[in-house]
Amino acid sequence: MSMKIKIKLNGLCCANCAAKIEEKTAKLDGVGSVSVNFLTEKMILTAEEAKLEGIKEQIEKIVHKIEPDVEIEYV
Repeated sequence: MSMKIKIKLNGLCCANCAAKIEEKTAKLDGVGSVSVNFLTEKMILTAEEAKLEGIKEQIEKIVHKIEPDVEIEYV
């Protein structure tokens, strides 16, 4: 079963970083679709519910590798 997840990326600094985060997150196992909007600092994705916890951990690693100062908030 797929779930829609909204994540606030507080402090996202540029559109290029947003695109990199989107590209790497889209490749994660269990992620159906992903969209990162630099202007609103939001990520919206669909993911398999059974893999959700692992996906969240991987997203945090991806985001902090590209943008170390971003605060991640699940909304």
